Amino acid sequence: MATNSSEPPFMKQLAANDRHTRDKAVESLRSFLSHRTSLSQLELLKLWKGLFYCMWMSDKPRTQQELARQLAGLVEVLPDDAFLGFMEAFWETMKREWMGIDVLRMDKFLYLVRQYLRAGWEYWARRSWERKELLVSYLDLLAKIPLSPKDMKVPDGMRYHVIDIYVDELEKADEKKEGKMPVELLLRPLQAISRESATKKVRERAKEALNDERLASWNGDDTGLRQNSVSAVTENDDADEEDEEWEGIDD
Repeated sequence: MATNSSEPPFMKQLAANDRHTRDKAVESLRSFLSHRTSLSQLELLKLWKGLFYCMWMSDKPRTQQELARQLAGLVEVLPDDAFLGFMEAFWETMKREWMGIDVLRMDKFLYLVRQYLRAGWEYWARRSWERKELLVSYLDLLAKIPLSPKDMKVPDGMRYHVIDIYVDELEKADEKKEGKMPVELLLRPLQAISRESATKKVRERAKEALNDERLASWNGDDTGLRQNSVSAVTENDDADEEDEEWEGIDD
């Protein structure tokens, strides 16, 4: 049988039945990523297909959580040039595979998404939230895939989960809150989906997140932040009433 000689041997091992083989493959991948200067988007998507099934094959809650943290730890060793592409491949994979995840496996993938959202925030916290142009590109990525207001291929279940954990994981990633976190900038994806989502329940969930009381105190005296969040909550109240779908007569 012909094989792809350019494909690292650990790729197929990521989805092995044996946990020890999978663990060794993840360690090999970590070393591989730390020494690569560039990766094509096709390579990253293939890589994430393997990582998805690595998670799929993992059983027992403690093992699953440990693996999710290990996979999120890959972000730490990425070359800066590969960060956006790697994260995009992750979210594209979750978007593509989400509806095929059965109820018995959903918890571990919810935890993986949580770990990856935090890993993205931690990446920027370690850099003191600098390189604003690249940070904006990352926020655009969140708005393009997991928090896309209008892409019907993004499952609402994934949207809900990311909205629900958005502020929680942002808080954990930068617990010191020394005034460097550009809070209003970081909330833009939530604000956009709270205004533009075609689904009322998604808009409402985003508005609840924006109205989180913690946001008012971050970065010291952000006097405009709370008002902006409340504005985002109330901006479309009239539109909500007008375009609410009729669901028939109650029994």
